[in-house]
Amino acid sequence: MQNFDFYNPTRIVFGQGKVTELDRLIPENARVLVLIGGQSAKHNGTLDEALNALGTRYVEVFEGIEPNPRYETLIKAVAQVKNRELDFLLAIGGGSVIDGTKFVSAAARQDGDAWEILLTHGANIKDAVPYGTILTLPATGSEMNDGSVITREEEKAKLHFSSEHVFPRFSVLDPTKSYTLPKRQLANGVVDAFTHTVEQYLTYPVGAMVQDRFAEGLLLTLVEIGPKLLQNPQDYELQANFMWSASLALNGLIGAGVPQDWATHMIGHEITALYGLDHAQTLAIVLPNMLSVRRDSKREKLLQYADRIWNIKSGTEDERIEAAIHKTREFFESLGVKTRLSEYQIGADAITGLINKLELHHMVTLGEHRDVDLRVSRKVLEASI
Repeated sequence: MQNFDFYNPTRIVFGQGKVTELDRLIPENARVLVLIGGQSAKHNGTLDEALNALGTRYVEVFEGIEPNPRYETLIKAVAQVKNRELDFLLAIGGGSVIDGTKFVSAAARQDGDAWEILLTHGANIKDAVPYGTILTLPATGSEMNDGSVITREEEKAKLHFSSEHVFPRFSVLDPTKSYTLPKRQLANGVVDAFTHTVEQYLTYPVGAMVQDRFAEGLLLTLVEIGPKLLQNPQDYELQANFMWSASLALNGLIGAGVPQDWATHMIGHEITALYGLDHAQTLAIVLPNMLSVRRDSKREKLLQYADRIWNIKSGTEDERIEAAIHKTREFFESLGVKTRLSEYQIGADAITGLINKLELHHMVTLGEHRDVDLRVSRKVLEASI
């Protein structure tokens, strides 16, 4: 097992009806900015529930944070925080709203160009406005980590940052808030959580038995509940297990002391930035082909994955690996998530543009061995058509 420094200060308040806990979680004298996406937080009553729980605190609302939150929108929220002297943020939504709130929390305490936060991947963050979250769409784990991904539309750039200053102070996880989500969003969430786990698990062995078993438990849970969840979205136990799985998939626990990949995500970000696909859709496209192209460097863990997740025990090593990759693609497709670029009307002529963006953003030595260069990325994209 590799050395590690695990730190996660986020308080999780889990269960039905827990939004009322905001009154004890946020300082009484706080001047609060509530950040939301579209209209769902209003229509499902979560916004009103939160405003009631905030009581007599001074509160303003910022709405309109997009899926794949845009820098151009978020910078308006930064100005609102600064101009109105607001000192606590509350995100109500899924990963996009929470990611956007992380950027606002850091940028509101930043002097100079806020885009530098993305260009330095968060290295220049020294302080941030405290914030909490009410999770309504499990997927990214953003409610319990220090990472964020932001899109700058004018540059067709989707970049990530992280900093221990932007961990949420708390996150309220009420599984009933996901009851009314469209099937597409639920399916995306399962794919996202599954791929987050794989990025930290399917690398190479380092004797981290605990982390492997934790990761395998999450993968097995997602495989078991994913299709059931789409058919029974108002089943509390399914939603509860899904919500907690998504948080645990990217809160730092299963990635502590093990090598991590993330090449699938970096390529996926460029697809989203250029073509607007959902983040999880890009993961479902790239991951099976990433595993196939890099099967030799991932051989030991792919065989473990085949055995422990898909119960594939017979055949040659190559046959078992191929079967495990097929099962992965089949699982995504069982959720209704397509796994080919061509199914989104994106052809081979798109590959050069995607490779150019990877190079522009210095994504030229990816993966756990830092050996996913532009040549390998091109092979993965070609296989994804």
